Amino acid sequence: MFTIVLALVLILSSQTEAQLQVNFYRNTCPNAESIIRLEVQRAFFRDTGIAPGLVRMHFHDCFVRGCDGSILIKSTPGNSAEEDGPPNSGTLRGFEAIENAKARLEQECRGVVSCADILAYAARDSIVISGGLGWDVPAGRRDGRISRAAETIDIPAPFNNLDEATRAFAKKGLSSDDMVALLGAHTIGRSHCTSFSNRLYNFSPTNSQDPSLDPLYAIQLKQQCPRGPNGNVDPNAVVFMNISPTRSENSYYVDVLKNRGLFTSDQTLTTSPDTLSEVRDYARNNIKWQVDFSEAMIKMSQVEVLTGNAGEIRLNCRAINP
Repeated sequence: MFTIVLALVLILSSQTEAQLQVNFYRNTCPNAESIIRLEVQRAFFRDTGIAPGLVRMHFHDCFVRGCDGSILIKSTPGNSAEEDGPPNSGTLRGFEAIENAKARLEQECRGVVSCADILAYAARDSIVISGGLGWDVPAGRRDGRISRAAETIDIPAPFNNLDEATRAFAKKGLSSDDMVALLGAHTIGRSHCTSFSNRLYNFSPTNSQDPSLDPLYAIQLKQQCPRGPNGNVDPNAVVFMNISPTRSENSYYVDVLKNRGLFTSDQTLTTSPDTLSEVRDYARNNIKWQVDFSEAMIKMSQVEVLTGNAGEIRLNCRAINP
């Protein structure tokens, strides 16, 4: 019975993936990818932080109801949307790049290109503009009509240990290998201090700070994320993820081996022989990580997608169609 069910899952999975196609818009909107790429470039030259912002937004989109663009929907008086869920509230970046691309696409080919696909293309273009490898993006996603802040609990958290992180990825059909490769996205961008300040202050009854954190790095982070008179860290304070926050390369893994992983979920990769071995491989071989990361991004971008007649093609990425 198990074998039959497993076979059915694999068949359904392959059918869903088959409905996404590279060059999906070649006949219906042939300039779609170049328009999106240009808007990402324009946004990046104004603010290099847009690149990691778009990658993170795509990641967070795919972990809630699949890659359906639901993270782009604004909250309304009657609904608190994903953008206001705890992992996202006040920290998402890149909406303007998506909106600008959508506006141009609606002029070029109205009602054709989904917001979910725009986000998938923009994430790829963000990696490329940061110096990483590109990949062919399978497209044909439709946009979801539901966005709930409460469902952002599915997004892996920075304080997850290895078992918790592995389960969160597995819930979306992503393996431990996929997880280790995808976490390398933390090589670009910045983080709010509140995402890791638990490692710096009052870590446990026996340790004031996380003992797995390099002591000198901890001193640096405390200088950047000091506690105020009330004992709390400024919720608006941010630090760069590593020493090259605008370059997509394997320095993240070098940092993890030096106990300079910023999040608990980063440093926890050293707690298992299997994940530690992969971290070492990626730290030694940038190209291997780039290739594996690209493959894992393609896989993630197909999580629980809407295709065919499901969902809709939103005319405005920030609101469902009337």
